[in-house]
Amino acid sequence: MFHKVKNVFPLEDYKLLVQFCVGVTKIYDVKPLFEWKDIFKTLKEDELFYGVYVDVGGYGIVWNDYVDLSCDELWENGVEIKTPFDGLMSMNDATSIWGLNESTLRKAISYGKLKNGIDVCKYGKQWVVSIEAMNREYGQPKK
Repeated sequence: MFHKVKNVFPLEDYKLLVQFCVGVTKIYDVKPLFEWKDIFKTLKEDELFYGVYVDVGGYGIVWNDYVDLSCDELWENGVEIKTPFDGLMSMNDATSIWGLNESTLRKAISYGKLKNGIDVCKYGKQWVVSIEAMNREYGQPKK
């Protein structure tokens, strides 16, 4: 199963903070890669390292046309950390992961199946839903 990347932020000492679509955050240490393949040594240049971004679709992260990492590598070798946002995801991510239509979740909110302020919350124009509520109401993710 792919664990799609939502965001990536470069940190000091060649570490990355990686947020996954499933509401998990991990720290990934890039330094061991310097010894594994020579191409990763180019990341010692701060300008390149700090230019990291999420690849289209969230299946990995990219620095340039030659240096990238898959979401599986980040998931398996990253160290999970706790944040106040663990267990939360955007409604768009939830519908994609569970294979639902966004209107299904909006109806669940209006009918009280997903409780506003408990299971879901709206921040500006963006709805956020808890993974716990999604598992409770819709079972394990389809994708």
